[in-house]
Amino acid sequence: MAKASARAQHIIVNSEKKALEVLEKLNKGSTFEAMAARYSSCPSAKKGGDLGSFEKGEMVKSFDKAVFSGPLNQVLGPVKTQFGYHLIKVSERWD
Repeated sequence: MAKASARAQHIIVNSEKKALEVLEKLNKGSTFEAMAARYSSCPSAKKGGDLGSFEKGEMVKSFDKAVFSGPLNQVLGPVKTQFGYHLIKVSERWD
């Protein structure tokens, strides 16, 4: 039986303060892709934060929980992991 999977983008920064600043820009109409390219420390920033698709359990626990329980096409977070603070946008989910 296949595991649940999702497709998501993220922006990762090193402080909750910075994550909240970026979230405010997103809420004022900036695109997720532009904010990822400008602020994210992940190599995925070059692709607008696109992580592609991945299975449930592949990502760290708090990130995984947000991706598989939050609403689609809305910015989730900030979500803290050992890597920093993530803003996450899930575009698709499959069971």
